[in-house]
Amino acid sequence: MNEKILIVDDEKEIADLIEVYLKNDGYRVYKFYRAADALLCIEETDLDLAILDVMMPDIDGFQLCRKIREKHYYPIIMLTAKVEDGDKIMGLTIGADDYITKPFNPLEVTARVKTQLRRYTQYNNQDMKQTEENSGYDIRGLVINKEHHKCTLYGKEILLTPIEFSILWYLCEHQGTVIPSEELFEAVWGEKYYTNNNNTVMAHIGRLREKMNESARKPKFIKTVWGVGYTIEK
Repeated sequence: MNEKILIVDDEKEIADLIEVYLKNDGYRVYKFYRAADALLCIEETDLDLAILDVMMPDIDGFQLCRKIREKHYYPIIMLTAKVEDGDKIMGLTIGADDYITKPFNPLEVTARVKTQLRRYTQYNNQDMKQTEENSGYDIRGLVINKEHHKCTLYGKEILLTPIEFSILWYLCEHQGTVIPSEELFEAVWGEKYYTNNNNTVMAHIGRLREKMNESARKPKFIKTVWGVGYTIEK
């Protein structure tokens, strides 16, 4: 296990604790107490996952997440002492993949890291065996190919994170069917759905629409069936 993990948290004790647990699991850790110090590492290191604290004195975690998403699509886990849904939705909307509220059990962090890396590897593995009939879809100019983890809209590539790709793939795979939020969450995240997970699904759908230049009121592809779920019509 040689995956490279970035940790950025101005609370030294927390950053050090996470580092110990991740190193014990065999990960290579790049740790910083200031977001500004992490920027060079982000640019020069081929990272596999980032763990970012939201509240930092120089550059906050949201800004750092945006910076990473300009060029990179590896998983990002946000850490925060706040519990408001608005903060969680903000993080997910700008490209974070998971959110952990302090205080937490370090074993929870390592478990979330393993889950995100497993998902990232699965959806970026171009050697994954695919049959010709399920390797891709072409829906009115929206082309998605699972074998190469590539998505284009009217010939222009859309860069998606593994979770965004998984959501879009699942909806395309079930084109014409309304997929409840519960089903979509459990299929993509691989975890049991709880009511508060609906915000997670909504935030990622919103980000997908933004990347596709879709209007939430009159979407051409991902449509909301209020009180039920989401669908891509045939």
